[in-house]
Amino acid sequence: MQAFEYANPKTLQEAFGLLSEKWGEADVLAGGTDLLSLLKSYLHTPKRVVSLSGIKELRGIRTAADGLHIGAMVTLEELLDHPAVRKDYPALVQAARGVASPQIQARGTVGGDLCQRPRCWYFRNGYGLLGRDAAGRELVPGGENRYHAILGNRGPAKFVSASSLGPPLQALGAKVVLASAAGKRTVDMEAFFVTPADATTREVDLKPNEILTEVVAPPAGGARTATYEVRQREALDWPLATASVALRMSGETVESARVVLGHVAPAPWTSAEAARALAGRRLDEATAGAAAEAALAAATPLSQNHYKVQLAKVAVKRALLAAVGGATS
Repeated sequence: MQAFEYANPKTLQEAFGLLSEKWGEADVLAGGTDLLSLLKSYLHTPKRVVSLSGIKELRGIRTAADGLHIGAMVTLEELLDHPAVRKDYPALVQAARGVASPQIQARGTVGGDLCQRPRCWYFRNGYGLLGRDAAGRELVPGGENRYHAILGNRGPAKFVSASSLGPPLQALGAKVVLASAAGKRTVDMEAFFVTPADATTREVDLKPNEILTEVVAPPAGGARTATYEVRQREALDWPLATASVALRMSGETVESARVVLGHVAPAPWTSAEAARALAGRRLDEATAGAAAEAALAAATPLSQNHYKVQLAKVAVKRALLAAVGGATS
Protein backbone atom coordinates (compact mmCIF):
# COMPACT_ATOMS: atom_id res chain seq x y z
CA MET A 1 0.00 0.00 0.00
CA GLN A 2 1.03 3.61 -0.42
CA ALA A 3 2.80 5.15 2.59
CA PHE A 4 0.64 7.45 4.73
CA GLU A 5 0.74 9.45 7.94
CA TYR A 6 -1.10 7.75 10.83
CA ALA A 7 -2.95 9.89 13.37
CA ASN A 8 -4.57 8.70 16.60
CA PRO A 9 -6.57 11.61 18.05
CA LYS A 10 -8.18 11.41 21.49
CA THR A 11 -11.07 13.81 20.89
CA LEU A 12 -13.45 14.59 18.07
CA GLN A 13 -12.19 18.17 17.82
CA GLU A 14 -8.66 16.89 17.35
CA ALA A 15 -9.89 14.46 14.69
CA PHE A 16 -11.74 17.20 12.79
CA GLY A 17 -8.48 19.12 12.47
CA LEU A 18 -6.83 16.13 10.81
CA LEU A 19 -9.42 15.66 8.08
CA SER A 20 -9.55 17.34 4.68
CA GLU A 21 -12.05 19.31 2.64
CA LYS A 22 -11.36 16.97 -0.30
CA TRP A 23 -11.89 13.24 -0.73
CA GLY A 24 -8.67 11.32 -1.09
CA GLU A 25 -6.53 13.45 1.22
CA ALA A 26 -7.47 11.72 4.49
CA ASP A 27 -9.33 8.53 5.42
CA VAL A 28 -11.09 7.68 8.66
CA LEU A 29 -10.16 4.34 10.25
CA ALA A 30 -12.77 2.61 12.41
CA GLY A 31 -12.47 -1.18 12.66
CA GLY A 32 -10.43 -1.31 9.46
CA THR A 33 -12.17 -4.37 8.04
CA ASP A 34 -12.91 -2.54 4.77
CA LEU A 35 -10.39 0.30 4.67
CA LEU A 36 -7.33 -1.94 4.88
CA SER A 37 -8.38 -3.90 1.80
CA LEU A 38 -8.99 -0.63 -0.07
CA LEU A 39 -5.51 0.58 0.89
CA LYS A 40 -3.88 -2.70 -0.15
CA SER A 41 -5.61 -2.54 -3.53
CA TYR A 42 -4.58 1.10 -4.05
CA LEU A 43 -8.23 2.06 -4.40
CA HIS A 44 -7.72 4.51 -1.55
CA THR A 45 -4.38 6.31 -1.40
CA PRO A 46 -4.75 8.87 1.39
CA LYS A 47 -1.90 11.00 2.68
CA ARG A 48 -3.24 10.56 6.21
CA VAL A 49 -5.27 7.89 8.02
CA VAL A 50 -7.14 9.14 11.09
CA SER A 51 -7.93 6.41 13.62
CA LEU A 52 -11.07 6.82 15.73
CA SER A 53 -10.10 4.10 18.22
CA GLY A 54 -8.98 6.54 20.92
CA ILE A 55 -12.13 8.71 20.92
CA LYS A 56 -14.22 7.56 23.88
CA GLU A 57 -17.29 9.63 22.97
CA LEU A 58 -17.83 7.44 19.89
CA ARG A 59 -18.32 4.33 22.01
CA GLY A 60 -21.19 2.96 24.06
CA ILE A 61 -24.88 2.18 23.71
CA ARG A 62 -27.50 4.00 25.78
CA THR A 63 -31.26 4.28 25.90
CA ALA A 64 -32.99 7.64 26.24
CA ALA A 65 -36.45 9.15 25.79
CA ASP A 66 -35.81 9.62 22.08
CA GLY A 67 -34.66 6.04 21.56
CA LEU A 68 -31.52 3.94 21.31
CA HIS A 69 -28.21 5.76 20.85
CA ILE A 70 -25.42 3.67 19.32
CA GLY A 71 -21.91 5.09 19.12
CA ALA A 72 -20.24 4.81 15.74
CA MET A 73 -17.34 2.83 17.21
CA VAL A 74 -19.59 0.22 18.85
CA THR A 75 -18.59 -3.16 17.44
CA LEU A 76 -21.04 -5.66 16.02
CA GLU A 77 -20.14 -7.94 18.91
CA GLU A 78 -21.06 -5.24 21.44
CA LEU A 79 -24.31 -4.61 19.58
CA LEU A 80 -25.19 -8.31 19.74
CA ASP A 81 -24.39 -8.50 23.45
CA HIS A 82 -26.41 -5.46 24.55
CA PRO A 83 -29.60 -6.40 26.48
CA ALA A 84 -31.74 -3.51 25.19
CA VAL A 85 -30.81 -4.26 21.58
CA ARG A 86 -31.53 -7.97 21.99
CA LYS A 87 -34.87 -7.28 23.69
CA ASP A 88 -36.33 -4.48 21.57
CA TYR A 89 -34.59 -4.50 18.19
CA PRO A 90 -34.54 -8.07 16.84
CA ALA A 91 -34.19 -6.93 13.21
CA LEU A 92 -30.91 -5.26 14.12
CA VAL A 93 -29.66 -8.30 16.01
CA GLN A 94 -30.50 -10.63 13.12
CA ALA A 95 -28.65 -8.40 10.65
CA ALA A 96 -25.56 -8.14 12.84
CA ARG A 97 -25.57 -11.88 13.46
CA GLY A 98 -25.61 -12.41 9.70
CA VAL A 99 -22.04 -11.10 9.59
CA ALA A 100 -20.89 -14.60 10.38
CA SER A 101 -17.18 -13.99 10.96
CA PRO A 102 -16.32 -13.73 14.70
CA GLN A 103 -13.29 -11.66 13.75
CA ILE A 104 -15.38 -9.09 11.87
CA GLN A 105 -17.98 -9.04 14.64
CA ALA A 106 -15.18 -8.27 17.10
CA ARG A 107 -13.53 -5.53 14.98
CA GLY A 108 -16.20 -4.22 12.63
CA THR A 109 -18.10 -1.18 13.85
CA VAL A 110 -21.61 0.18 13.36
CA GLY A 111 -20.29 3.33 11.69
CA GLY A 112 -17.93 1.34 9.53
CA ASP A 113 -20.71 -0.95 8.34
CA LEU A 114 -22.82 2.03 7.26
CA CYS A 115 -19.92 3.78 5.51
CA GLN A 116 -18.24 0.79 3.83
CA ARG A 117 -17.63 1.03 0.10
CA PRO A 118 -19.50 -1.21 -2.38
CA ARG A 119 -18.29 -4.76 -2.93
CA CYS A 120 -18.86 -4.44 -6.71
CA TRP A 121 -15.99 -6.21 -8.44
CA TYR A 122 -15.69 -3.48 -11.08
CA PHE A 123 -15.15 -0.92 -8.33
CA ARG A 124 -12.80 -3.25 -6.45
CA ASN A 125 -10.75 -3.79 -9.61
CA GLY A 126 -10.22 -0.11 -10.34
CA TYR A 127 -13.05 0.70 -12.76
CA GLY A 128 -14.63 3.28 -10.48
CA LEU A 129 -17.88 3.42 -8.59
CA LEU A 130 -19.94 3.30 -11.79
CA GLY A 131 -17.89 0.55 -13.47
CA ARG A 132 -16.61 2.28 -16.61
CA ASP A 133 -13.60 1.66 -18.81
CA ALA A 134 -11.05 4.27 -19.89
CA ALA A 135 -13.33 5.39 -22.74
CA GLY A 136 -16.23 5.95 -20.34
CA ARG A 137 -18.26 2.93 -21.47
CA GLU A 138 -20.44 1.21 -18.88
CA LEU A 139 -19.14 -2.30 -18.19
CA VAL A 140 -21.85 -3.66 -15.91
CA PRO A 141 -24.91 -4.00 -18.22
CA GLY A 142 -23.16 -6.32 -20.66
CA GLY A 143 -20.65 -7.80 -18.24
CA GLU A 144 -20.55 -9.92 -15.09
CA ASN A 145 -23.54 -8.51 -13.26
CA ARG A 146 -24.98 -11.47 -11.39
CA TYR A 147 -24.56 -9.76 -7.99
CA HIS A 148 -25.63 -6.29 -9.09
CA ALA A 149 -28.79 -4.25 -8.56
CA ILE A 150 -32.28 -5.25 -9.64
CA LEU A 151 -33.93 -2.10 -8.24
CA GLY A 152 -32.89 1.54 -8.57
CA ASN A 153 -30.53 0.65 -11.41
CA ARG A 154 -31.98 2.69 -14.28
CA GLY A 155 -29.23 5.29 -13.84
CA PRO A 156 -25.49 4.69 -14.11
CA ALA A 157 -25.16 3.14 -10.62
CA LYS A 158 -25.60 -0.62 -10.75
CA PHE A 159 -23.74 -1.71 -7.58
CA VAL A 160 -25.57 -2.79 -4.43
CA SER A 161 -25.22 -1.23 -1.00
CA ALA A 162 -22.99 -3.46 1.11
CA SER A 163 -24.32 -2.38 4.51
CA SER A 164 -25.82 -5.08 6.71
CA LEU A 165 -27.22 -2.66 9.29
CA GLY A 166 -28.58 -0.08 6.84
CA PRO A 167 -31.82 -1.95 5.93
CA PRO A 168 -32.98 -2.68 9.52
CA LEU A 169 -32.03 0.80 10.71
CA GLN A 170 -33.90 2.32 7.76
CA ALA A 171 -36.92 0.15 8.53
CA LEU A 172 -36.79 1.35 12.14
CA GLY A 173 -36.74 4.99 11.04
CA ALA A 174 -33.28 5.62 12.49
CA LYS A 175 -31.12 8.70 11.98
CA VAL A 176 -27.37 9.25 11.84
CA VAL A 177 -25.50 12.12 13.45
CA LEU A 178 -22.70 13.59 11.32
CA ALA A 179 -20.22 16.01 12.85
CA SER A 180 -17.45 18.32 11.67
CA ALA A 181 -15.61 21.34 13.00
CA ALA A 182 -18.59 23.42 11.82
CA GLY A 183 -21.08 21.52 13.97
CA LYS A 184 -23.48 18.59 13.80
CA ARG A 185 -26.27 17.60 11.46
CA THR A 186 -28.79 14.80 11.80
CA VAL A 187 -29.80 12.87 8.69
CA ASP A 188 -32.56 10.30 8.22
CA MET A 189 -31.11 6.91 7.37
CA GLU A 190 -33.04 6.89 4.10
CA ALA A 191 -31.37 10.17 3.07
CA PHE A 192 -27.92 9.08 4.28
CA PHE A 193 -27.61 6.44 1.55
CA VAL A 194 -27.24 7.99 -1.90
CA THR A 195 -27.56 6.55 -5.42
CA PRO A 196 -24.80 8.36 -7.36
CA ALA A 197 -25.79 10.04 -10.60
CA ASP A 198 -22.17 10.56 -11.64
CA ALA A 199 -18.64 9.55 -10.68
CA THR A 200 -18.15 12.57 -8.39
CA THR A 201 -20.84 11.47 -5.92
CA ARG A 202 -20.26 9.03 -3.07
CA GLU A 203 -22.77 6.42 -2.01
CA VAL A 204 -23.41 8.04 1.39
CA ASP A 205 -24.20 11.62 2.37
CA LEU A 206 -20.96 12.15 4.25
CA LYS A 207 -18.55 15.00 3.53
CA PRO A 208 -14.79 14.37 3.59
CA ASN A 209 -14.40 16.54 6.70
CA GLU A 210 -17.23 14.84 8.62
CA ILE A 211 -17.36 11.89 11.00
CA LEU A 212 -20.40 9.72 11.63
CA THR A 213 -20.63 9.90 15.43
CA GLU A 214 -23.74 7.94 16.36
CA VAL A 215 -26.93 6.28 15.20
CA VAL A 216 -30.25 7.00 16.90
CA ALA A 217 -33.08 4.49 16.52
CA PRO A 218 -36.54 5.55 17.75
CA PRO A 219 -38.08 3.80 20.77
CA ALA A 220 -39.27 0.33 19.80
CA GLY A 221 -42.77 1.06 21.11
CA GLY A 222 -44.06 -2.43 20.48
CA ALA A 223 -43.08 -2.56 16.81
CA ARG A 224 -42.67 -6.07 15.39
CA THR A 225 -39.40 -6.25 13.50
CA ALA A 226 -37.30 -8.83 11.70
CA THR A 227 -34.52 -9.22 9.15
CA TYR A 228 -34.21 -12.16 6.78
CA GLU A 229 -31.16 -12.72 4.58
CA VAL A 230 -30.64 -15.07 1.64
CA ARG A 231 -27.03 -16.15 1.21
CA GLN A 232 -25.15 -18.45 -1.10
CA ARG A 233 -23.15 -19.71 1.88
CA GLU A 234 -23.81 -19.57 5.60
CA ALA A 235 -20.12 -18.91 6.22
CA LEU A 236 -18.62 -15.44 5.75
CA ASP A 237 -20.30 -14.04 2.67
CA TRP A 238 -22.36 -11.04 1.61
CA PRO A 239 -26.09 -11.69 1.21
CA LEU A 240 -27.67 -11.99 -2.21
CA ALA A 241 -30.86 -10.33 -0.96
CA THR A 242 -32.22 -9.22 2.41
CA ALA A 243 -35.40 -7.72 3.80
CA SER A 244 -35.97 -5.85 7.04
CA VAL A 245 -39.45 -5.04 8.26
CA ALA A 246 -41.00 -2.97 11.04
CA LEU A 247 -44.72 -3.45 11.67
CA ARG A 248 -47.26 -1.65 13.83
CA MET A 249 -50.00 -4.12 14.61
CA SER A 250 -53.53 -4.04 15.94
CA GLY A 251 -54.07 -7.63 16.93
CA GLU A 252 -53.33 -9.63 13.78
CA THR A 253 -53.94 -6.66 11.49
CA VAL A 254 -51.15 -4.44 10.14
CA GLU A 255 -51.75 -0.78 10.94
CA SER A 256 -48.59 0.40 9.18
CA ALA A 257 -45.44 -1.18 7.80
CA ARG A 258 -41.96 -0.35 6.61
CA VAL A 259 -40.31 -2.88 4.31
CA VAL A 260 -36.70 -2.27 3.32
CA LEU A 261 -34.74 -4.49 0.94
CA GLY A 262 -30.97 -4.80 1.06
CA HIS A 263 -28.30 -5.91 -1.41
CA VAL A 264 -30.65 -5.41 -4.36
CA ALA A 265 -30.14 -1.68 -5.07
CA PRO A 266 -27.41 0.97 -4.76
CA ALA A 267 -29.04 2.01 -1.47
CA PRO A 268 -31.31 0.17 0.97
CA TRP A 269 -34.64 0.12 -0.85
CA THR A 270 -37.84 1.12 0.96
CA SER A 271 -40.86 -0.43 -0.73
CA ALA A 272 -43.93 1.79 -0.47
CA GLU A 273 -45.74 -0.79 -2.62
CA ALA A 274 -45.22 -3.53 -0.04
CA ALA A 275 -46.35 -1.21 2.76
CA ARG A 276 -49.58 -0.46 0.89
CA ALA A 277 -50.18 -4.15 0.28
CA LEU A 278 -49.96 -4.78 4.03
CA ALA A 279 -51.86 -1.84 5.53
CA GLY A 280 -55.19 -2.81 7.05
CA ARG A 281 -54.76 -6.51 6.32
CA ARG A 282 -54.38 -9.56 8.49
CA LEU A 283 -50.79 -10.75 8.16
CA ASP A 284 -50.78 -14.35 7.02
CA GLU A 285 -48.85 -16.26 4.37
CA ALA A 286 -51.07 -15.00 1.56
CA THR A 287 -50.72 -11.35 2.62
CA ALA A 288 -46.98 -11.72 3.11
CA GLY A 289 -46.68 -13.28 -0.35
CA ALA A 290 -48.72 -10.48 -1.92
CA ALA A 291 -46.51 -7.87 -0.24
CA ALA A 292 -43.42 -9.64 -1.56
CA GLU A 293 -44.82 -9.59 -5.09
CA ALA A 294 -45.61 -5.89 -4.74
CA ALA A 295 -42.10 -5.13 -3.45
CA LEU A 296 -40.47 -6.58 -6.58
CA ALA A 297 -43.05 -5.60 -9.19
CA ALA A 298 -40.85 -2.77 -10.47
CA ALA A 299 -37.60 -4.79 -10.54
CA THR A 300 -35.44 -4.37 -13.63
CA PRO A 301 -32.90 -7.21 -13.50
CA LEU A 302 -29.79 -7.14 -15.64
CA SER A 303 -28.65 -9.87 -18.01
CA GLN A 304 -27.40 -12.30 -15.33
CA ASN A 305 -29.27 -11.49 -12.11
CA HIS A 306 -32.93 -12.36 -12.74
CA TYR A 307 -32.63 -14.98 -9.97
CA LYS A 308 -32.33 -12.19 -7.38
CA VAL A 309 -35.95 -11.17 -7.96
CA GLN A 310 -37.24 -14.45 -6.53
CA LEU A 311 -34.69 -14.41 -3.71
CA ALA A 312 -35.80 -10.91 -2.71
CA LYS A 313 -39.44 -12.00 -2.71
CA VAL A 314 -38.54 -14.88 -0.42
CA ALA A 315 -36.66 -12.52 1.91
CA VAL A 316 -39.64 -10.13 2.17
CA LYS A 317 -42.16 -12.90 2.83
CA ARG A 318 -40.02 -14.64 5.43
CA ALA A 319 -39.10 -11.40 7.22
CA LEU A 320 -42.79 -10.48 7.51
CA LEU A 321 -43.75 -13.88 8.87
CA ALA A 322 -40.79 -13.89 11.26
CA ALA A 323 -41.81 -10.46 12.59
CA VAL A 324 -45.17 -11.85 13.76
CA GLY A 325 -43.75 -15.17 14.89
CA GLY A 326 -45.01 -17.20 11.97
CA ALA A 327 -43.34 -19.96 10.01
CA THR A 328 -40.74 -18.96 7.43
CA SER A 329 -41.16 -21.86 5.04
